[in-house]
Amino acid sequence: MSYVLIAIPVFLLLWFVLTYNGLIAKRNQMANAFSSIDVNLKKRHDLIPNVVGAVKGFMNHERELLEKVTQLREQARAASKMSPQRFDLEKQITGCLGEINMRAEAYPDLKSGENFLQLQRLLAEIEEQISAARRAYNSAVMEINNGIEMFPSSIVAGMMKMERGESFEAVAAERGNVSVKLNP
Repeated sequence: MSYVLIAIPVFLLLWFVLTYNGLIAKRNQMANAFSSIDVNLKKRHDLIPNVVGAVKGFMNHERELLEKVTQLREQARAASKMSPQRFDLEKQITGCLGEINMRAEAYPDLKSGENFLQLQRLLAEIEEQISAARRAYNSAVMEINNGIEMFPSSIVAGMMKMERGESFEAVAAERGNVSVKLNP
């Protein structure tokens, strides 16, 4: 009987420690996955002035878009790392860069320039890396959120005031239907 009285608190303490450590490991995995996104976002931020500089002379009518992407870049750099505000700013940057590429179609001299083509390839490569890192991050967010919400680990998460992670969703324009126009 006395072994049972000792075993129950020891078991509960062991369960608590293992559950807590598991939740901390999941939270750290989420932060690590975000750092992969952050590295690629920094690469993209560093590339934006080059893209803007390359298209500025050609796209005089698009000055507002170029100023917007530059302003969004600065706001994103100033925002806290894993905040919903930062995620929203990065989504807007993705939309603006896509719009710049789309509008570049109207400028054949720009479109055929080697510098712009190289920047487009770099940007496409970085966007692919961001996409892959975003998938890993969202998976880590799902893991921590499951740990926080599922019983019995939700008890420990509640005691430690752990908060749900925020997913890094795709831009609404990326989820829409693609319109393809073929020139006759």
